[in-house]
Amino acid sequence: MSTSFDHAHEHRSPIMIAGDRLSDLGGGALDGVAVIGDMALFVWRTLRWMVKRLPSGETIWPNFYQVGVLSLPVVALTGTFIGMVLAVQTYSQFRQLGLETQLGAIINTSLVRELGPVLAATMLAGRVGSAMAAELGTMRVTEQIDALASMGTDPIHYLVVPRFLACMLLIPTLTIMADYMGVLGGYFYCVNILQIDKFHYWHNSEQYVGTFDLMSGVCKSVFFGATIAVVSCYRGFNCAAGAEGVGRAATASFVLSFVFILIIDLLLGILLDALYYTLWPEGAKLFG
Repeated sequence: MSTSFDHAHEHRSPIMIAGDRLSDLGGGALDGVAVIGDMALFVWRTLRWMVKRLPSGETIWPNFYQVGVLSLPVVALTGTFIGMVLAVQTYSQFRQLGLETQLGAIINTSLVRELGPVLAATMLAGRVGSAMAAELGTMRVTEQIDALASMGTDPIHYLVVPRFLACMLLIPTLTIMADYMGVLGGYFYCVNILQIDKFHYWHNSEQYVGTFDLMSGVCKSVFFGATIAVVSCYRGFNCAAGAEGVGRAATASFVLSFVFILIIDLLLGILLDALYYTLWPEGAKLFG
């Protein structure tokens, strides 16, 4: 039986093979559309509860502490070393051009516009997002979420909304901390190690780093935090059974969050640059 089946399988026409592949591709596309629609409904239910009724302080404050306070050390440490790394990587190139004193402008602009928000979001996705997905996934596997629903408590309102608010509202603070520590780290390395004049370092930073740069980074971080919360909670709520399913949910939450962070960063970067040159057509030029 198996020999005849394998023989028949080997003599399938190219059209049949192409049809199977097309069917698999179509099934994957339908599954992707279904996931996007399901996630959109998940976001809608979360936002509806935020407007309808906020959770109690007993559920909000522990999440604020977990997301904000406990994330400060790792974000501050990361920001400090990123500022130093930028100084190391850009010094040799700028030295060849005789523009060492411009290091403050390029380092601080890169930090407040891009690296600060993205790194804070990455640390949040790795530290908090994975933990949220694993926690909610464990609750799904052990049927605690079903128990909440059976007692008349909406799981979205009780479990998701506090985490969503914590990530969205506190990531700007983490971003500002990453920016601040990165600026200090870059300044320390440039002035004390590379012996760059500190007056010109700060003067050029002041000339080319403005309030719009800082606020654009903070604005991006709000979207990053909301994305991390939605992706992590969604993966936890739709966790597969068993310990392996919980592990996959935690891993997938970080990977998807990071990919979405980069996509949103690109789109918002294009939009904010267009807005900047619309408001200030004669924008400051680094080498102008």
